[in-house]
Amino acid sequence: MRYADGPRVECDVHVGAPPQRVWELVTDIQLPARLSPELQRAEWTDAATTAPALGETFVGHNRHPLLGEWRTMSRVVELREQRVFGWAVVDPDGVFGGGAPDFDRPLATWRFTLSPEAGGTRLHQSARLGPARSGVSLAIDRMPDREEQIVSSRLEELRANIEASLRGIKALAETAEGQSVSL
Repeated sequence: MRYADGPRVECDVHVGAPPQRVWELVTDIQLPARLSPELQRAEWTDAATTAPALGETFVGHNRHPLLGEWRTMSRVVELREQRVFGWAVVDPDGVFGGGAPDFDRPLATWRFTLSPEAGGTRLHQSARLGPARSGVSLAIDRMPDREEQIVSSRLEELRANIEASLRGIKALAETAEGQSVSL
């Protein structure tokens, strides 16, 4: 698969908790930093924001062993209460050489989908790369003959991160309030 094809990865899990509880977790933009090795922290651009709304933006601070540290800007592009939370990610600092940030041409698009299922919730998470340049683009620039391998490797890395996040959300959602859970 080539980067220009908009490669994507998706995973899902059954969570033994109602959609309302799962929704509280997936819309907490700070939670993934506890669950993912790449995202270090996130905060709403407007400090007064406490919950996502269409068009709201947040900043993510990331770290990767091959890329170092960088910042992203995300905008909520899809929001249906207790059903869908999606955001587009851009490179506000031009780290990846993609020109001015454009939320209509993000470097990635992420999405959580929740569906009631068997007394709980089916939680689905997906990520689509491109079309804007990202860290993957930098690797392809250096080794264009290995593009498919680079894209495949990044998708596997994202799959592992998504699976870790879903396991963490499941554990938190299924744990009664007041009990601790180690992630």
